[in-house]
Amino acid sequence: MKKTVIAFIGLVLFSLSCGKTADTGCTPATVASENSAMVAYCTANGINYITHPSGILYEIVSLGTGATPTLASRVSTVYTGKLMNNTVFDASATPITFPLANVIEGWKIAIPLVRAGGRIKMVIPSALAYSCVGTNGIAGNSPLFFDVTLVAVQ
Repeated sequence: MKKTVIAFIGLVLFSLSCGKTADTGCTPATVASENSAMVAYCTANGINYITHPSGILYEIVSLGTGATPTLASRVSTVYTGKLMNNTVFDASATPITFPLANVIEGWKIAIPLVRAGGRIKMVIPSALAYSCVGTNGIAGNSPLFFDVTLVAVQ
């Protein structure tokens, strides 16, 4: 009986430890701490922004007339992604199609603000992008600019 109880406790502790997330060892920047740099980027680049409650700064260049995407949608986009120093880190000249649910949080929030055929410029705080971890060519705690044309919604 004692061995069964010890084995059960061990199993419970093991199960609890499996639910932990990895410690990245970095400190995420707050949306508020990045706001002045994001506003400066918009001002310097002629973006007449609106502030979303999430902290995303965006300008709807063209609303579009087609379907409005949801997280369940597959979207086709042509886009350019830049760092705050205007270095292009990613771009597509032809439409790329992917599930909206599989992209960074900032896209999940901002892309549904336009319809198919629409275009949006957005500056996304790092907390809604790659946080303090970063990714290929993007340092941690980097706000990102995207100019996105939503070509189609499926």
